[in-house]
Amino acid sequence: MLRILTLSAFLLWSCNPKAQDSPKTDDLKVEFSLPKKLKEVSGMVLSQDKKTIWAIEDQGNKNVVYGLDMQGKLVTDVVVDNAENHDWEDITKDEQGNMYIGDFGNNDNNRQNLAILKLDLKDAFQKATKAIQTTKFHYEGQTEFPPKKSNWLYDCEAFVEMNGNFYLFTKNRSKGFDGTFLVFQVPNKEGDFEAKLIGKLKLDGKYSDAAITSAALNSTHDKIVLLTHKNIHVLSGFTSDNFNSSKVEKIPLNHNSQKEAIVFLDDKTLLIADEKDKETGGNIYRFEFNPQAK
Repeated sequence: MLRILTLSAFLLWSCNPKAQDSPKTDDLKVEFSLPKKLKEVSGMVLSQDKKTIWAIEDQGNKNVVYGLDMQGKLVTDVVVDNAENHDWEDITKDEQGNMYIGDFGNNDNNRQNLAILKLDLKDAFQKATKAIQTTKFHYEGQTEFPPKKSNWLYDCEAFVEMNGNFYLFTKNRSKGFDGTFLVFQVPNKEGDFEAKLIGKLKLDGKYSDAAITSAALNSTHDKIVLLTHKNIHVLSGFTSDNFNSSKVEKIPLNHNSQKEAIVFLDDKTLLIADEKDKETGGNIYRFEFNPQAK
């Protein structure tokens, strides 16, 4: 009788697709699907009260910041009245909750109008906002627009704000990709600045493993996560003016899609978004992680 019950339970489990497809505890879990109109999410950030996810899209899309509730429902479209979406690639905030859009997508490494926009965006009831500070910049070390294809290191899709500075992590588009990326520092001020090169590092793997698409900073400012299509990479051991000493921990996500946005829900929980591609993607995922102490 026991054998029959055991066999029946096994057959029931094997016919249950949900049981078979249940992700491992260290895999991504779908939190919710994104609204259909958000097919190309390129960055997201949480409001200070953690009740709203603010999301943007990249080149070719509207100059709008989209507000989602924590169940994934679209609650507002906020037009940025005085700004054009040249190529919005990431959005972040400072400790006071001020939000910033990185208009620095630079696929061909030839842009000379790179900027970070500070928004007057306070809550999910707004219908419009404005850029109230524009931080223009150019990269230290770039003298050609574009440089030789072996040195296409000046695209960017990832940044954070920390202690009055922006930190930009570039996306390698070089011929002969080897995982190298640059870290630049730009002051969080109105003006036109040279972005200071403060780090040159390398991630392991091919393009989908090591081309950086978004970044997020934890609450204690001692870890930064860098997102790629297949992995997250946790930086630690950096200082405010030097990232060359950073230690890098690679954490596989066991999932390959066009992941473009990452944010901390809390210091051990990440939300990750990917773009919609035919029948795949277009989700926000939850990922629980415990990086090694450095």
